[in-house]
Amino acid sequence: MAGKAPLGARIILKDTLDWEALTDGQVIATSEKVNRLRSSRAARIITGLPDHRVRIEERTIDLPGRRLKLRVHRPKNAGPRLPLILSFHGGGFITGTAAQNDWLNSHLAARCPAVVVSVEYRLAPKHPLPAPVEDGYDTLVRLLDDPAGWDVDPASVAVLGESAGGTIATLIALRARKDGPPLRAQVLAYPATDWSETMTEYPSIAANAGNPGLSLAQLRTSRRVSVPPSLDPRSVSPVRFENLADLPPTLVVTGALDPLDDQGHRYVERLHADGTDVRLTCYPRAVHGFISMPGLVSAARPARREILAFLRDHLRPASAEDR
Repeated sequence: MAGKAPLGARIILKDTLDWEALTDGQVIATSEKVNRLRSSRAARIITGLPDHRVRIEERTIDLPGRRLKLRVHRPKNAGPRLPLILSFHGGGFITGTAAQNDWLNSHLAARCPAVVVSVEYRLAPKHPLPAPVEDGYDTLVRLLDDPAGWDVDPASVAVLGESAGGTIATLIALRARKDGPPLRAQVLAYPATDWSETMTEYPSIAANAGNPGLSLAQLRTSRRVSVPPSLDPRSVSPVRFENLADLPPTLVVTGALDPLDDQGHRYVERLHADGTDVRLTCYPRAVHGFISMPGLVSAARPARREILAFLRDHLRPASAEDR
């Protein structure tokens, strides 16, 4: 094991659930229970308080064959045509909700400033991959089809994702380099970049198996229910793509106590080798999911500052001459 997790994380995040014994129906029921808790006001002791300078509203968006909920973070006193940051929560494609990232997203919205839109993408096992990725990309295209309606600058767009949301963010960036829209930046927090048969073969999996935040059983269950037999898992595993060139500037943030730490490191190596501008920061004593748990892991605060500085460097509101 690489080190000992913070005491609060070890107490609160202790996972006693036998994930691999759950049926699909039990996975769905567990997800609903977990997401109700993460969305509650009481959970803000762990997930953090939103920035009071930001208005948070629930909106819906109609996409082909489905309607999705969006959680929109907009500065109360900001000007028009702000940058757009499209955000994707974590949860292994089986749990997770946009509200768990209110602390990060609202502070980015207030201080960038930007409009941060968090997507309530569909979850497995009802909606396995690639449905969540399609939700993310289709939402991005739809938002930018009507930039005036959302009051965003279509020339100043970034994607942000944690864990499985990092999978979505980077797959969107990979698709956008060919099909558009152009992206200025991507931020990936402890991303899951390998959903293939080699997913659990990275050294950090064994080294951090006993740390809270993500168990090996939960990781295996996520892969079992979210990657259907009909899907080539390499198609949703960014680290397995042959060509990672021509992607937007990238920040990857990992935790030294996270089983997925090596997946982030390996993806950074691949990006660098293919010529993408990429930066990696690995935070010590940080477990999986730590940026959405500032009440338990102090590393969330410097990580948030780093993400903010990176996005400020790459996003800007449209100036008068651009209009």
